[in-house]
Amino acid sequence: MLAIFYFTFFHIIFIFILNCFIHSNILIKGVNWWKKLVKLTILHDEYTTFIEERAGFSILIEIAKKKILFDTSMNNDIILNAHKGNVDLSTIDYVVFSHGHYDHTDGLKYLDLTGISHIVAHPDCFKKRFVKEKEREIYIGIPFFLEYLQRETDLVQSKAPFWIIEDEVVFLGEIPRKNNFEAKKPLGYLENGDPDYINDDSALVIKSDQGLIIISGCSHSGICNIIEYAKEVCKDERIYVVMGGMHLFEENRIPPTINYLKGQKIRQLYAAHCLSDLGFSEMEKIGARRIHTLEEFNF
Repeated sequence: MLAIFYFTFFHIIFIFILNCFIHSNILIKGVNWWKKLVKLTILHDEYTTFIEERAGFSILIEIAKKKILFDTSMNNDIILNAHKGNVDLSTIDYVVFSHGHYDHTDGLKYLDLTGISHIVAHPDCFKKRFVKEKEREIYIGIPFFLEYLQRETDLVQSKAPFWIIEDEVVFLGEIPRKNNFEAKKPLGYLENGDPDYINDDSALVIKSDQGLIIISGCSHSGICNIIEYAKEVCKDERIYVVMGGMHLFEENRIPPTINYLKGQKIRQLYAAHCLSDLGFSEMEKIGARRIHTLEEFNF
């Protein structure tokens, strides 16, 4: 009888504790915490001064059992680097383009499109764009015809924020340009001769329990504009990580950018592609560090 009493007593206690866990949402939170583990692998970041021939940028994001390739760099660099780092690119759930410059899109030529489920980009990503060097016209746009990608892949074109994983990962679409010091000058020109302000420049944001993880490609639209829009779209003021291109070359743009970043209480700041030496040295003073090809991050 005593054994039955103890068994019944401890069984009741166990059920009571289990119900407390369930009703306090602790177990559910644990599941969400596991789901939101984020792994970032830098597949290419060698371009820091716009002088080197082998430019480019690419990050592989792994979250909730999905692979998201943010930009594809140029040439076959990410293929070579992935092989070196034993990174599997045979199947990709989403390729996301930050914007339509060749050093962020050219690498798609070397990937097997049959292994890519979706491509996400701003509609202007596919505009033809050029620069002139010594009277010579140079094409700097995406090396694909829009019609080809529409035929061969599931292509999502969006100016509005597009949620890749609902309430977890979002492509921001077109970034509102609200401050008075970023994105004021064009870079090159479009096929019709109009100056190119690169309105397609966007970013990817991951919502985490510790705040927003913001990944930028070049930040032609302005890293400060990007952060402000990320907070608005995700309804979260906390910035956990900012990583990617910063587009800091103009000396008069650097001080207000640094002042803004200092005020955001960013916990981890990683400067990458599209950054002058002066720009990086100033960012370093507020805790930024560079990222390197095949470096991995887990958040």
